[in-house]
Amino acid sequence: MLSKNQGKYIKSLQIKKYRKQEQKFLVEGAKSIQELLASSFEVDWLLMTEEFAQSLDAKAINRANSHFILSEKDLSALSSFENNNSGLAVVRCKPNQPLKIQNEYALVLDDVKDPGNLGTIIRIADWYGISKIICSENSAEFYNPKVISATMGSFTRVQLFYTDLIPFLSSAQLPIMGALLEGEVLHTFNFPKAGLLVMGNESNGISAEVRPFIQHALHIPGYGHAESLNVGVATAIFCDNIRRSLA
Repeated sequence: MLSKNQGKYIKSLQIKKYRKQEQKFLVEGAKSIQELLASSFEVDWLLMTEEFAQSLDAKAINRANSHFILSEKDLSALSSFENNNSGLAVVRCKPNQPLKIQNEYALVLDDVKDPGNLGTIIRIADWYGISKIICSENSAEFYNPKVISATMGSFTRVQLFYTDLIPFLSSAQLPIMGALLEGEVLHTFNFPKAGLLVMGNESNGISAEVRPFIQHALHIPGYGHAESLNVGVATAIFCDNIRRSLA
């Protein structure tokens, strides 16, 4: 039986301040929970409806340190979802550690602020086999419930590292490409076998501080009248062209 204080604790983790303080975050929904239970994340509490619990393997459920069966009404009351008919987990955050990037592509996000965009980019990276993302310190928080939800489980396979991009890029050993409104046309660029792809802020693009580190400025040619593309959509177009170039 879940206590009232435990319920308050779970609700508090919807707020960044308490996620940071407790080093815990929430995972919600059937798909994300299933991916979580097959991952290396440590699960403290697993809350489930009876129906969802029956769909899970007992071994998966026992990965959680504690588990609870709740009604759909009670589960939804604790969730950031309007209706949650499956599950919610309290999960331990992983430490923010530098990532070793060698002979591969990684994304670099320069102040991508919107949680939905970050979650979508993580999902896109996973689709295209990119497992590492470097984020500026002012980018959206990885453990925001909207980010986790938008990844549809890809948060379990893609690693993020938050850092000051200037020293990171200044010491990079791989070619650095950047998505800009000017530069070489993406479709005709001969992509190297490995590299860093920098995507900029939703409103301002790649910042003036980061631009000097871009070795290859690339743009997606437009054929209509839209001013720009959503950063998630642009990331998908870049990743697709990278993979086609390397095929």
